Amino acid sequence: MTDSRLEMKRRTLLMTSAAMAASVLFPERAFAQAAPRRGGVFAVHYGAEQRQLNPSLQASTGVYIIGGKIQEPLVDLDAAGNPVGVLAERWEATPDGKTITFHLRRGIRWHDGKPFTSADVQFTAMAMWKKILNYGTTLQLFLTAVDTPDPHTAIFRYERPMPLNLLLRALPDLGYVSPKHLYESGDIRQNPHNLAPVGTGPFKFVQYERGQHVIADRNGEYWREGRPYLDRIVWRVITDRAAAAAQLEAGQLHYSPFSGITISDLARLAKDPRFIVSTKGNEGNARTNTLEFNFRRKELADIRVRRAIAHAINVPFFIDNFLGDFAKLGTGPIPSVSKDFYPADNGPQYPYDKAKATRLLDEAGLKPGAGGVRLSLRLLPATWGEDISLWSTFVQQSLGEVGIKVDVVRNDGAGFLKQVYADHAFDLATGWHQYRSDPAVSTTVWYRSGQPPGAPWTNQWGWTDATMDKIIDDAATEVDPVKRKALYAQFQQRANSEIPIWMPIEQIFVTTISAKVRNHSNTPRWGSSTWHDLWLAE
Repeated sequence: MTDSRLEMKRRTLLMTSAAMAASVLFPERAFAQAAPRRGGVFAVHYGAEQRQLNPSLQASTGVYIIGGKIQEPLVDLDAAGNPVGVLAERWEATPDGKTITFHLRRGIRWHDGKPFTSADVQFTAMAMWKKILNYGTTLQLFLTAVDTPDPHTAIFRYERPMPLNLLLRALPDLGYVSPKHLYESGDIRQNPHNLAPVGTGPFKFVQYERGQHVIADRNGEYWREGRPYLDRIVWRVITDRAAAAAQLEAGQLHYSPFSGITISDLARLAKDPRFIVSTKGNEGNARTNTLEFNFRRKELADIRVRRAIAHAINVPFFIDNFLGDFAKLGTGPIPSVSKDFYPADNGPQYPYDKAKATRLLDEAGLKPGAGGVRLSLRLLPATWGEDISLWSTFVQQSLGEVGIKVDVVRNDGAGFLKQVYADHAFDLATGWHQYRSDPAVSTTVWYRSGQPPGAPWTNQWGWTDATMDKIIDDAATEVDPVKRKALYAQFQQRANSEIPIWMPIEQIFVTTISAKVRNHSNTPRWGSSTWHDLWLAE
């Protein structure tokens, strides 16, 4: 069922996946450390511009990879994956879960010299996290106020209980703080500092040349004494994956994050002693491949059509022939790596069954017309990874076999985000959903109605389900861990029953990095973290 181009790609991936798997599973040579060396410029592959650098406003690895070095969250994850204070030193919660107090670190200044205080936390939480941030709006749905009794204390007040462990797991991604004095006037979304951020982090923004690079220099007054080690970070915009691999080999790049180059190039560089190719440091960013449906198309609002589309696609064949050892069959929005929340019963699944797909389309009244075409759809793939492009082509060919004509419309990263999540100019979309430790962090927002218009990676499908909304809200405010897990089992089952989004493939990101780099991949979300301890060997 594959054309010659896809068949050639399939053969290449099959020949290289075993070698690649050996490298990512056994990266022993990669992580030995020595005495830090100061200085140097760290060059990073930046594969898809999002025209946003402020992680207080857009939760995305494509934003964290830059903004996470300039701005900082209240809390991050340590090497063991446990919450550790950054801008917050310590915290406590009341037994009812409705009041959580953060005690902030003293003596920190913004890059423009102004002091960091609890007023910045209050403003960011109420004006950005609660109202704009794509995952924060659901997480902070029941946040009513942030009190600031003094410059170093921020007291979060909730209408319904906020489980402390949930909040601490969420804040590494959804807890970046922005300076109030630079955002309190005017339209936050149009603020020029969104593309020239001012933070408290180890690196200070210098320049953003669209389509070329972003530059940040060492913050000489950083609050962690003696850090950072690097003089400068340069993120080079390179949308061509093969060109990025060539620049790695030429020594012009040190690092390509988040599976940024082709699988065949990953396999080749994994054999080269100058590089480390590994999944280490990405454990906190498990991902699933998506197929997203626009309910504004009446045909896609019919559940029989969505189920038919799922049954028409041979997912195990795609995994075995194109992804190999780097993927497995998914069972819903909560992936199997979620030890705390993966349910025993995932609800309905959609195994490949072409006859059933055809029957469901007939039942929905979509009879074959001229040339056997029942329905024509526009599919927009995200630009983040090679697997998304392959998946979109495979979906196109698979649906063609049951009479659904699919036109694949490709954009750059910003164009994809705008057309899918703001303009809704799509019928189907393919991309990644990233799971971050707890379903309430970045998963349930794909299903909860009432998301801010245009917020990326949230429910912008035109789909509303009161039952699902209640499950999500109850789970997010349940402090009993046993009851929370049971509620998320209901969430998974309903998500798979209604399939407003289908998530049939599980993966984990792969990092490619120079063997000269030290102190890398040492936390579960390393690509998104501050890199304050990163250094380059001679």
